[in-house]
Amino acid sequence: NDLHGHLQPPGQAVMAPTTNGKVVVPAGGMAYLASAIEQLKAKNPHHVVVSAGDMIGATPLVSALFLDEPTIEAVNAMKIDFNAVGNHEFDKGQQELMRMQSGGCMKHTLLEPCQLSKPFQGANFGFLAANVQTPDGSTLFPATGVRTFTQGGRSVKVAFIGMTLKNTPSMVTPTGVAGLRFQDEADTANALAPRLRAQGADAVVLVVHEGGMVPGSHDDGSCNGLTGDIVPILERLDTTIDVVVSGHTHRAYVCDYGRLNPEKPFLLTSAGQHGTLLTEIDLVFDGVTRRLLSRSASNLVVQGEAFTTGAGERIETSSLLPRFDKHPAVARIVDRYAAAALPQTARVVGTLAASFTRAPFLSLSESPLGNLIADAQLAATRAPDRGAAQIAFMNPGGVRADLVVPEGGGPVTFGQVFSVQPFGNHLVVKTFTGRQIKALLEQQFAHQGRPRLMHHSAGFSYHYALDRPVGGRVSQLTLHGEALAEDARYRVTMNSFMASGGDGFTTFNDGSEAVGGALDVDAMVAYLQAHPGLVPPLVRRVTR
Repeated sequence: NDLHGHLQPPGQAVMAPTTNGKVVVPAGGMAYLASAIEQLKAKNPHHVVVSAGDMIGATPLVSALFLDEPTIEAVNAMKIDFNAVGNHEFDKGQQELMRMQSGGCMKHTLLEPCQLSKPFQGANFGFLAANVQTPDGSTLFPATGVRTFTQGGRSVKVAFIGMTLKNTPSMVTPTGVAGLRFQDEADTANALAPRLRAQGADAVVLVVHEGGMVPGSHDDGSCNGLTGDIVPILERLDTTIDVVVSGHTHRAYVCDYGRLNPEKPFLLTSAGQHGTLLTEIDLVFDGVTRRLLSRSASNLVVQGEAFTTGAGERIETSSLLPRFDKHPAVARIVDRYAAAALPQTARVVGTLAASFTRAPFLSLSESPLGNLIADAQLAATRAPDRGAAQIAFMNPGGVRADLVVPEGGGPVTFGQVFSVQPFGNHLVVKTFTGRQIKALLEQQFAHQGRPRLMHHSAGFSYHYALDRPVGGRVSQLTLHGEALAEDARYRVTMNSFMASGGDGFTTFNDGSEAVGGALDVDAMVAYLQAHPGLVPPLVRRVTR
């Protein structure tokens, strides 16, 4: 789950228990992940490989520059069976997602498809989307998949229900999912599971792009402290479901949920993120009665290759954990696309005096990198012929990586900038009244206990108070020291994802006089080139 197109090793470390204590090892890289899968297949002749979503979308440049075709091709070489779509599969809209399944070179985005593969063949594994309905009531992709395993003249059937989280429309560009209905996860699974049993399934596995969090390690089977949106789904699931393979939270766990609720004895798993882990699930059946006798799982660390962190720490491989060679076919695909992307990836586009991170200055406040992005987007749209913008807003979830340079400062590459904003959004300027801007800021607090503060450009500020009623938490809105007038009109910049109400900021839909602008990445590059040696700003733009 949550591979996010990390073809190359993602530069991430995993702490893993061994007989000699815990070790920290490098993990990930699709060529290593493919070898791990191949080894498990060789050990288990009766196997099926599934993914719990976000295989593509929000991907590094080597995949994103080619519309994630490289990731699909690499996963094809892994020979998996099913991918339950996640929210990020919809980042470029349903038509582009359908192209990922069926192939072809139809253009649905600003980038050109089939730059290297002519034509792109599409996925040789099945996408599943049980809870995504089209206007005619059918599902966008099949709801289920079944695999039959035979041994000694006897066979068992394992059925898979695949789906994304029901809140996907609030996380992607609304125009990309227009006409689709995203149904409740538990209701959908509960309707399908008995039907699959009646059709002869001996076990039912729910593969769902929703998840939780546990305080323990990736192999802690206790389920102690499990929280998150997966919990209410589990509490409502029919017990005809045996295993729940989850994702979305980027957390790793293997859980016997029956320890928390004996009436819901599900085996619950998640393999973290970016191909750093692989979950091995064992189901044992009685060959005569076809009854499921046991179910267990463990998370295998996919050891990659040694790397040096941004802080200069060297993360080495360990002989105490399994090591994998690169899968030749996958490695060739990765190398081919990495070479094609290299001129873009390595191009130096500016310098910084220090690293800009996503970490906030204060709790629920702005971050250095978020402020930098908003300033860059305002600069790109301030000119009268580019929108005459006065304020820029950036959604926090759209900032996907830090801009890290050596201590004392250094160069920034296009690859780094792209990693920060990998969605290919373009800038949009719209007109809003002061009253609408206040309503927009109030939407940051629409989810009780889970505020989502947008980043915004210099010169604009406001106060907020969490102890005030919802809808009345924002006050003292000013632009360059002058209070915003309720009926005055202001020009506001946002990315195209937000412009159509993304992340639940539906007030962005209400703007008028829209003007399109440059790609968000190009705006950042232009800003860095115009401001060499930037220092992270310490100014507070929001006051709690």
